Amino acid sequence: MADVVVGVQWGDEGKGKLVDRLAPNYDFVVRFQGGHNAGHTIVADGKTHALHLIPSGVLYPQCKNVIGNGVVVALDALLKEMKPFGDLKGRLFVSDRAHLILPHHPMQDMRTENGRGAIGTTKKGIGPAYQDKIGRVGLRVGDLREPKLLKDKLAHHLSAHAHTPDLPTLKALEDYLNTYAPKVLPYTTDTTALLWEAIDQNKKILLEGAQGSMLDVDFGTYPFVTSSTTIAAGACSGSGLSVKDIDKIIGVAKAYCTRVGLGPFPTEDLGQVGAYLREKGHEYGTTTNRARRCGYFDAVAVKYACRLNGCSELALMKLDVLDGLEEILVGVGYENSSPSLEGAKPIYKCFKGWGHSAGVGEFNALPKEAQEYILALQELIGVKIGAVSTSPQRENMVLLP
Repeated sequence: MADVVVGVQWGDEGKGKLVDRLAPNYDFVVRFQGGHNAGHTIVADGKTHALHLIPSGVLYPQCKNVIGNGVVVALDALLKEMKPFGDLKGRLFVSDRAHLILPHHPMQDMRTENGRGAIGTTKKGIGPAYQDKIGRVGLRVGDLREPKLLKDKLAHHLSAHAHTPDLPTLKALEDYLNTYAPKVLPYTTDTTALLWEAIDQNKKILLEGAQGSMLDVDFGTYPFVTSSTTIAAGACSGSGLSVKDIDKIIGVAKAYCTRVGLGPFPTEDLGQVGAYLREKGHEYGTTTNRARRCGYFDAVAVKYACRLNGCSELALMKLDVLDGLEEILVGVGYENSSPSLEGAKPIYKCFKGWGHSAGVGEFNALPKEAQEYILALQELIGVKIGAVSTSPQRENMVLLP
């Protein structure tokens, strides 16, 4: 049995905290798309952990953590992230089908970004790596096992990029990959077979999405999107599990909304409220430290994303960041709407604010106004809100009946 956790906004919803909270109930936690452009922040036992490639189950010794075939892997970034956790053999598994981010991919990313006009990528080389994957000239982690085959594939890759400026030499790429291969190959395996075996043994699997549904390459605010399938459907193609293996799909949303980079954001607040949310919510990117754009909860976008994903329930994160606001707006519709959301003007419904919800652990102990806000969002979205986070700490999670 497998469950999926996906973001239903523009990323940074708090998926890492939720997965960290759920992980003790699972045998495997699986990343199925994206790369080290993603950032999951987890606060546990007074320590803050910033994860980019490694699944959020790594903090629990009983959890096996899988980097699936849908992920693109920068070897240097992966090894750097692994270092603080010590020996992860038997606990971390990297798909031999996962594609590699090569040293020239970030440079390509920067040139493309500057040439076409910025869309706000992290410039980590994610998009170019996915382009090579789709163009059938990419290299996969499993290619590191066979040096002769690797050399041939690198030559083919370089030939396909003959007109790319500042391309590394064949020897430089060989040396780079051969430096990291001995350190990564002990963790490399056919992760699809591993997960199939787990399903056959009735193990519990949690599939952890990166970014958010509104950044999906097909269904997001194109072209201001990421390069992978961020919705729950990508959990199957990015792991090798069948749709029949999926049980629950849990959507994750903040009690307000943020976005990094450019692109439509109908409920963005450019005034005092946006600044208040940014500072109180520490809304700076885990990967880039860029200031996030902040605004009100967009019920239209979240309802759309929940429908796309088939969400069984929703987790509402960072409710406590709204503490102290006299009134809270929620986007309930758009004027001048288009599929891209370009130029969409929000129609707002106003809710009364509340004083203090931080650290509260029971729904009935929340301020009356906060309870009303949660129930109103549930009605607007049409999906049950099963959990509400009231602080960065893993234990501060209100479970709704």
